[in-house]
Amino acid sequence: MGQVRNDSDHPDSPTLSRRALLGAGAAALAATAAQWTPLGRIAAASAATTIPAPPQFPAGIALYQQTFQNWSEEVVVEGLWSASPASAADVVTLANWAHANGWRLRPRGGGYSWSPLVAPAGTPANVLLVDTTTHLTGISVNATGASSGQASVTVQPGATMDNVLGTLKSAGLGLTGFPVLGAATVGGVLATGGRGTGVPAVGETRLPGHTYGSVSNLITSLTAVVWDPAQGAYALRTFQRTDSQIQALLVNLGRVLVTEATLRVGPDQRLRCQSWFNVAATDLFAPPASAGSKSLASYVDQCGRVVCIWFPFTSSPWLRLFTPTPNQPWVSRAVTGPYDFTFNDIVPKNVSDLLSQIVAGDAAATPQFTAAQMDAISAGLVATGTWDIWGWSSDVLLYVRPTTLRITSTCCNVVTTRANVQRVVSDFYAEYSAKLAAYAAQGLYPMNAPLEIRVTGLDQTGDCNVPGALGAQLSPLRPRTDHPEWDTAVWFDMTTVPITPGCHQFTGEMEAWFRSHYAGVGAVHHEWPKEWANSPSGAWTDTTAIGSAIPASFTDGQASGDGWNAAVATLTALDPGGVFGSPFLDQVLVPMA
Repeated sequence: MGQVRNDSDHPDSPTLSRRALLGAGAAALAATAAQWTPLGRIAAASAATTIPAPPQFPAGIALYQQTFQNWSEEVVVEGLWSASPASAADVVTLANWAHANGWRLRPRGGGYSWSPLVAPAGTPANVLLVDTTTHLTGISVNATGASSGQASVTVQPGATMDNVLGTLKSAGLGLTGFPVLGAATVGGVLATGGRGTGVPAVGETRLPGHTYGSVSNLITSLTAVVWDPAQGAYALRTFQRTDSQIQALLVNLGRVLVTEATLRVGPDQRLRCQSWFNVAATDLFAPPASAGSKSLASYVDQCGRVVCIWFPFTSSPWLRLFTPTPNQPWVSRAVTGPYDFTFNDIVPKNVSDLLSQIVAGDAAATPQFTAAQMDAISAGLVATGTWDIWGWSSDVLLYVRPTTLRITSTCCNVVTTRANVQRVVSDFYAEYSAKLAAYAAQGLYPMNAPLEIRVTGLDQTGDCNVPGALGAQLSPLRPRTDHPEWDTAVWFDMTTVPITPGCHQFTGEMEAWFRSHYAGVGAVHHEWPKEWANSPSGAWTDTTAIGSAIPASFTDGQASGDGWNAAVATLTALDPGGVFGSPFLDQVLVPMA
């Protein structure tokens, strides 16, 4: 595709990334560790353990006490046992042990989420975390037939996306879209419908073996531990993409434990990433009637892959454009590995000082803080020469390390028509800006981290190249059968420091606005690993949304018997004893009346 800027027009102050904020905030909050890791382990045989050992625990499976903490550090659960199964057979053994002894199992991978899907606060002591990251990390590539969409990769749930994408790259293969945090594990990405960014640019043809939807949409088969009525026990069972029950397993919220999945993959491609920050937000998010060549929809048409990061109270977002580019442009710097925005971990003193003021109660410093973040990234992009880079897909699209501030994030998407992208974005920008101003007039600044906007395709089942493939019932990117013209999803990721006063009230009001404003224009979903069902009391506390609006969003417009209730029924049938459940999932995954 054509370029989206003149190469002579270098950005005069390359922009600030969302992740610079996160790194900056980490310093201000004294998060000084170089790498985020779960809290320390105590072996079961150690005298230092503080809780009773699980009864009759199977021999030969590593058992240890470890506090669970999710990435945002909003969920911390003391006094839990964890186990590290060495094989899928060990997971079966654990499931049958738990069933016999009144325990429950929760799969745990990298823990890189904001939500309590693994273990909510208050998790009872009879819950065992199943650590997949120690042994269940296998990756096997079948590169045969890549040009015709037949290549695949078979992965175990504890493998990181870094390792999967690196292995694929070595084989000349890749994915179009995936989460930008490579330390996330495959099990979590699939369980929550993880996605990246990208739709076909005007004139672009989808590569064989690729999808513009979620990573889960590439699954051709998977193996899970489920209840076998004939044996009266849990056992391994492999589900093909044409099996009706796989629809609930493709995106399952951790309600089952998938021990292996085979995904379709395709030829890797080179991407050029250009950073801009001199496009005004008023131009980028202009109403359709006045939108011009600098509108978000225009950039999406030109390159297909756009990441827009806008800090509240600033005038120009950080606009990143990823364009398929087979040959290196002479002005682009070639990169050979991921995480090239190294300045994300460098915290200017003025930025950390401002966040310290905000945390100490000076919320009015928020506009200064967001502006300082922009300045910091401007300097970082120039200093590192990363305002225009070129490399293989994973080298360019992986850019978030697990060393960033533990922000909170509420993310909604609007599934709509490609032609409606600019309208959806413009309406949101008007509402979000007005609400920020209204809160500021009351001396409140609930959002002090960036808004991130992405545009993706949907989970078109044909992309996995399996005739008769079925879709994921709980995917936020599932197409609507009553609106086949709705072919695009616009994602709005609203972030802030968790302790910020008023943040949950603000995001709860935005969620309600999404559902009411876009009715008839598109379908609204929430991103599972983020925060949702916000109210002034916190995330996941809006019981009306949990019991009605959210289930309805996965049911409306689908064929009879092929929505939320069907997914819940399947998950219950495959685990009738609720061994892989949790108090949180017991509240969420219930039939809609």
